[in-house]
Amino acid sequence: MEIAKISEIGQIIIPPEMRKIYSLEMGTEIILTDTGKGILIQPKPPFHPTTLNEVAGCLKYNGSPKTLEDMEAAIPQGIQEQWHDCS
Repeated sequence: MEIAKISEIGQIIIPPEMRKIYSLEMGTEIILTDTGKGILIQPKPPFHPTTLNEVAGCLKYNGSPKTLEDMEAAIPQGIQEQWHDCS
């Protein structure tokens, strides 16, 4: 448990250990939730949570559909191309 004081303008200082544990850096947006017994402070997620159904098919592909076999054959080829580019 940590104890902090509220400044004249309503600011509090989160102890350095807690900032490090929760990756709270200067400028991090936080969410304040009234729990009825106190205030819950959480870092704001960088993106709105989404489901697969919301994003599936958002990238357009022009061409014939690929089979699972086509995709599995392309994996080693892609790895070989990336490895060759790193040499």
